[in-house]
Amino acid sequence: MPTALLRPQSFVDADGVGEWWIASDLDELALGTELPADHVLGVGGASRTLAELIVPVPVSRALDLGTGCGIQALLVSRHAGEVVATDVSTRALAFAALNARLNGVSNITFRQGSMFEPVVGEAFDLIVSNPPFVITPRVDGVTAYEYRDGGLIGDALVEQFVREAPAHLTPGGIAQLLGNWESLDSVGGLERLESWIGAGLDAWVIQREELTPLAYAELWIRDGGTTPREAAFGRMLEAWLDDFSARGVTAIGFGYVLLRRAADGLDPLRRFETLSQPLSAPGRALRDGLAAHDVLGAGIPQTLVTASDVTEARHYMPGNDDPSVIELRQGGGFGRIVAADSALAGFVGACDGELTVAQIAAALADLFEVPLAELWNELEPRIRELVRDGFLVAGE
Repeated sequence: MPTALLRPQSFVDADGVGEWWIASDLDELALGTELPADHVLGVGGASRTLAELIVPVPVSRALDLGTGCGIQALLVSRHAGEVVATDVSTRALAFAALNARLNGVSNITFRQGSMFEPVVGEAFDLIVSNPPFVITPRVDGVTAYEYRDGGLIGDALVEQFVREAPAHLTPGGIAQLLGNWESLDSVGGLERLESWIGAGLDAWVIQREELTPLAYAELWIRDGGTTPREAAFGRMLEAWLDDFSARGVTAIGFGYVLLRRAADGLDPLRRFETLSQPLSAPGRALRDGLAAHDVLGAGIPQTLVTASDVTEARHYMPGNDDPSVIELRQGGGFGRIVAADSALAGFVGACDGELTVAQIAAALADLFEVPLAELWNELEPRIRELVRDGFLVAGE
């Protein structure tokens, strides 16, 4: 009778393609029943999502908080001098240590404990976490799975991480996590999350989806191996809905949080957005977005170049020579689409790194026969937006 799963796990990072063997507990399909409370999850969708989000930069020290089977610690170990991997579950740490040995990785140390307790007084260049953020009612009959439930009420675990992580970051250090946040009768989830972030901290939060309490409860009851055919499903569903109702929860958001200790002298980055479109290499897009924010702190660069993945789409009404809609489209990264007028489209089209921003603006003012100052007042905030979002990059 098998007691564990051992699966190959391929990955792609800045160094190329690789493969590991990852051991974990048997899943619900293999067990054919509800999972035990101390279940150690293998590499799932959330693990792969976080792996794609990690900003690809070499670091000296990294922390994987809530390591589970150890997949994030293994990934980070390829670009970190030292990795500390923590988990509240001794069983998870045993699997994580086994996986490190199976794959010949020796620069990871493992520590048992909750949240930041195992690293008191320590700082890291990178903190990554796929924490046990699932919101679970605190009633009898609802199993608290260690791999997904941090034992707190509502989204308090995500709040605790956001409030405590900055104290464990080196200057310029980055923390990244997946999480849920609740919208209440009186305030939205992203607004609540923003209120947890301290001054002098860069924050970039991307909400990927928002579920009703009913949809959220059904999702996580099924995740634990309980199906609607079982009597326990209805009892658990009622417990979840009662918990959300008692606390005034109207929706639950899921997404990504990036925090960075801001550089001295720069206004902190604050981006809270909802993106539902497919993302391509989001880790690189986040890295480039942070770099663009830093560049814009000194003003718009003297020369700009249109990014190689940017295309322009023009839509015409039948019989009209002038386009009714102009769109700038991003082929990679976050796949953004930006509406543009003729002046902005002309500016982007002229950004080849040879002409300066000032020269392009002056030429457009002559072309459209408008005062340069008037045109610049319209263009300047849009150019900043395009640099921020990766449509335009600084020239050499």
